[in-house]
Amino acid sequence: MDVIILLLVAFIIVFVFAYRNSSGESVYKYVSNHVGVLYDKYAPYSYKEIREKVKQLGQEYTKRQYTIQVTVFAVSSLVISYLYFYNLIISVIYMLISIIVIPYLTYLRCKRIYSEFIFEQIQIYTTNTIMEFATTQSFVKALEGVYESGVLEDPVRSDVKMMIDLAYENGTIEQSINYMNEKYDYFIVRNMHQLFLQITNEGAKNSADALENMSLDIDMLVENVYRDRLDRAQFHKKFLQFGIVLYLMIMLVQFLLGVESYITMLGTWYVQLLLHAVVIINTLFLLNGEKYYNENVGAE
Repeated sequence: MDVIILLLVAFIIVFVFAYRNSSGESVYKYVSNHVGVLYDKYAPYSYKEIREKVKQLGQEYTKRQYTIQVTVFAVSSLVISYLYFYNLIISVIYMLISIIVIPYLTYLRCKRIYSEFIFEQIQIYTTNTIMEFATTQSFVKALEGVYESGVLEDPVRSDVKMMIDLAYENGTIEQSINYMNEKYDYFIVRNMHQLFLQITNEGAKNSADALENMSLDIDMLVENVYRDRLDRAQFHKKFLQFGIVLYLMIMLVQFLLGVESYITMLGTWYVQLLLHAVVIINTLFLLNGEKYYNENVGAE
């Protein structure tokens, strides 16, 4: 009965909190409009740009998915914290904190999707530039062929256009290459550009073998990247399961000590402090794991 009451309280508080502060807006709109501004200000690159690209890719969560996520986080944090402290006020505080974390997790997820998209575009850029160069024997003409083919999407497509403009403006490809290397710091980009710079400056006549080897290196790298993504996705599931089990270890402690003895121990301040430390440390452990999973996409 207590669990049912807690679930009902969690459901009510979540939606009252959301609608009370958003003047009728959905949970999704409230979170994205009010918290997204902060991420847009402090993100390494524009959170607004990332979010928009994720929407274009069709991988943005729907309102229903965000609502389910908020509900699951609220109910889970409320129940788990209640098992720790048997105090509804403390549980509600932890519940609200867990809801506040959701926009940060959304930011990490969008950043991962955007990073994976950029790497795929870089793969297309390098592969097609090599193919075009094999035909045109000119780096700038190869860039024009890739740009006009329509295989690229922004922002990479716009940056390729910038490379073309810089090449014609300066009469050399050095500044174009430096521009692209700074924007996309990938080994495959730098190595390919170095190869083309060497061919252009030294006038190498037989570059077919070097270009073929470069294409093979790119294919091998891409294969390793996608294999790494699959492995990390499987590890991520196990990591989350492990984190949840760590939270629920308190049930084992209560089983060994007895619920009444455990509740009696809660009357001492240092036990309360220790339990708060356990919850906070485990939460930070999970957040750091999520940050690592979403930021280190295994590009190279």
